[in-house]
Order: sequence, then structure tokens, then C-alpha cells
Amino acid sequence: MLIGYVFCLIVVRCEPDPDAEVIESAEDGGDLGIVGEDVQDFVGGSFSPALGVETVCVFPKNPSKLVVAGEESELLVGIKNDGESSINIIAIQASVHLPFDHQYLVQNLSAQAFNNASVPPSAQATFPYIFAVSKFLQAGTFDFAGTIVYEIDQQPYQSTFYNGTIEVTEAGGPLSVESVFLFCLGIALLGLLGFWIRGQIQNLSKVITVFVLYYSLLFL
Repeated sequence: MLIGYVFCLIVVRCEPDPDAEVIESAEDGGDLGIVGEDVQDFVGGSFSPALGVETVCVFPKNPSKLVVAGEESELLVGIKNDGESSINIIAIQASVHLPFDHQYLVQNLSAQAFNNASVPPSAQATFPYIFAVSKFLQAGTFDFAGTIVYEIDQQPYQSTFYNGTIEVTEAGGPLSVESVFLFCLGIALLGLLGFWIRGQIQNLSKVITVFVLYYSLLFL
């Protein structure tokens, strides 16, 4: 069922107006907003997921999940309501962690609040989330954890829509500081190797010259 749901998300995302997409998907509509004090009470909390709620995530313009440090990236969060009550969407939040130790937090990404966004029973909707990792983040693979926070009958819940890896690259192209350093180090090592080989050849030439002179004197 989730496979078919992902297909629906991709089709909806192809609409020309991305703002109309959310309003059309969630019948009551929803506007992107700044995280206010009332929303901050929910963001960063730890709530359990609600029964009858399914979530999915797609990177519509970036299926390889390649994120450029310091530049904005976009993903779509799909939510399906199989319950009996409407879902009031509060915010989407995400964080970046080390891949070998998920408990080590690298960066808390900006939370995106939604105003008047709801999903009626037996309906589904998509919501955009735009984020940017720090421009100082070193290139490499990181864990990305994203959750959507919502209310049902004034009870807060949250569901994880993505808990996997992303590939972070440095801005300005595929070359990173580490790559340039390794390239320069390789050139330096090759230069040292060349000097060493040249020294060995010169020493060998001297030995051969002495050897030839020694035998020449023996036959005189």
C-alpha cells in the first residue's frame, strides 16, 4: 500500500503550483508559517505515533538524496489518515546525526510550522519541508531523522517519516578540502619518490664508474 502511496505523492508533486498542492491535498488547506511560541511547545518533544496514521517521504528533485552544505534542499512528506478524526498538522522537524553513532547529534534543522493545515479522515495530503545543513558541515554520509508533529482531538503525536542516510557535499563542486589536500599530498609524495629514485641512480652510476676504473687498472 505504501508503494502505491509513494506513486501518488510523485504524481501530485508534478502540479505546476507547489503551494496549491498542499491546499488541494489537504482539503482545509494549510499555510507555511514561522515557528511561534505555541508551536515550540511541541517541537523538540517526544510523542508517540497515532494509530491509523501512515507517513512517507520523497525527495522529488533529488532521488539520490545528495545535499549541498549551506544550500536549501526540499522534500515532501506524505501523510495518510485512516483514523476517525481529523489530523491537525503542527510542524515538520528534522535533525542530522553521525552515521556510526545515531545518538550523537550533529545539527538540529529548522522546524517548519503549518497554520490551519488538517487532514480529514480517509484522506491523504503532502506537505513540503525545506531545510539546509550547515555550510561548515564536512562532506560525507550522515543520518537524517525527520518527524511530523500533529494533533488528534487535541492530543499531540508525532510520526517519523524518514530515518536514513543523506550524502552531504561541499558547495562549489565535487572537490572538497579533503580531496584537494589528498591531491597535494600525492603530488608531494611523487616528488619525493622522484628525488629518491634520482639519488639512487646517481649512486649506482658512481659505483659502476668506480668498478669500471678498478678493473681497468687491473688490466693495465
